[in-house]
Amino acid sequence: MRQTERTAIVLRYANYRDNDRMLTLFSPTQGRIEALARGCRKPRSPILNASELFALGDFELYQKGAHLTVVSAQMIETFYPLRADFDRLSVGTYLLNVVENVVQPGVPAQELFMLLLHTLSRLTFSDQPWRPLVAGFLLHLSACEGFRPRLQHCVHCGKRMTDTESAWFDHAEGGLVCYDCHLKAHTPVSAAQVRWMRTMLNVGSAGWVDTQDAIAPYTLLRNYVEVRLDKPVRAAAMLPRD
Repeated sequence: MRQTERTAIVLRYANYRDNDRMLTLFSPTQGRIEALARGCRKPRSPILNASELFALGDFELYQKGAHLTVVSAQMIETFYPLRADFDRLSVGTYLLNVVENVVQPGVPAQELFMLLLHTLSRLTFSDQPWRPLVAGFLLHLSACEGFRPRLQHCVHCGKRMTDTESAWFDHAEGGLVCYDCHLKAHTPVSAAQVRWMRTMLNVGSAGWVDTQDAIAPYTLLRNYVEVRLDKPVRAAAMLPRD
């Protein structure tokens, strides 16, 4: 029996009994954590706010055997303004679901943790269009998780792809396809979108700020990442339609 303190964000919760919740937390040092928040649904519970989606804080956890219980939590950020915009709330929930699908128990994921917090902050506290944000997030998540798209050469014949030619994208092979190798099943991608992906992988999230919706390949990257995940992203059905 011991107590530990973890900085974490709430990815998901499930109501349990009358006043409890099971929380799925994401810690940069411990990966995915499942913990019981006893009495958190009572109106005067001190861990009420810490048991909501997006809650970022320092969680004090009590461990008995394989089970963890939330003892207390010092809040850092709630991302509360998301709740005033249903579209952006849906997008934020989608980001949490994607991360839940890739983060593993006991496996540190500092880079992914910071990527999630940075994207949620932009989504919550700026008026930047959300599609480039999601596209950038998914692109960098693919790099963090080891399936970074191959954007320099055709994945079939090895031909080098220039910055000025349009191409196609093979989701199964994870990269660009040239004109000679493409099939109807491959997804068209413009030269501007190829340049955007190459640039974003080099400059990081600082380049997302001024990106227009039409340039960021949001749909392509959504399809690519979701194909690579082991299970469906539950919140995908909630995303705003074009």
